[in-house]
Amino acid sequence: MKSKTLKRILLFALLLAALVLSSWAFWFEPASYGVKRYRLGPPGWPKALDGLTIAVLADLHVGSPGNDLAKLERMVETTNALEADLILLPGDFVIHGVLGGTFVEPEAIAAVLADLSAPLGVFAVLGNHDWWLNPRRVRQALATAGIPCLDDRGLRVGAGETAFWLIGISDFWEGPCNHERALSFVADDRPVLSFTHNPDVFPLLSDRICLTLAAHTHGGQVYIPGIGRPVVPSKYGDRYAIGHIVENGRHLFVSPGVGTSILPVRFLVPPEISVIVLGAE
Repeated sequence: MKSKTLKRILLFALLLAALVLSSWAFWFEPASYGVKRYRLGPPGWPKALDGLTIAVLADLHVGSPGNDLAKLERMVETTNALEADLILLPGDFVIHGVLGGTFVEPEAIAAVLADLSAPLGVFAVLGNHDWWLNPRRVRQALATAGIPCLDDRGLRVGAGETAFWLIGISDFWEGPCNHERALSFVADDRPVLSFTHNPDVFPLLSDRICLTLAAHTHGGQVYIPGIGRPVVPSKYGDRYAIGHIVENGRHLFVSPGVGTSILPVRFLVPPEISVIVLGAE
């Protein structure tokens, strides 16, 4: 009798734990978001630009479970309240085949993003999901909202000693990914920041770039302690899965983003608005 009771208690505890973990992974964590700050000191970053703050709002996947337009409105308000100098949107605004998702028109998404504001501007590149839908359509929606799309283009931001170059690189999977063309816009020796959707392009980029910001991986969406990240959409596995990576003196930051793709699950990879504060060496 005692053995049967113990087994029942253990079974109940296992079922309860499974229910709690499932609720967390498939509902609470994907529907949440927070703000996480990082201070990075990339090589060649000048003292005149010490403290430059960049808000990265990545992988929105509006329409994935827990990520509707109302949540996007809240995230826009949160991002504006951060008072970042620059806001970057590294792609995947829409969804494509996510389980339980509801497609949201890129025009409706862009209309909400139109409220974003930063002194040095708000800029975007497209992600693979945006290319799968219709790159021209998504790009036009963003342009109508006053958000330039910098796929394989660049521009000089700021003035005088606080000027720098910002270049966008189109998606590694679906775009031309002409990083050499993007870098050709750089016309002087001011520091260069690049941003792109897929971090797999990083090994190909020039040492001229101080820091590259990317997204796409969602940090694997699931992290299991002692095991790692079972699925990362990258030919490099988890090498560029999340966070600050330094290779041969070259710097990359990969945001885990806020949305979900394929399966609406996040576990120990909470959605975030990434805030990058750049410091001089």
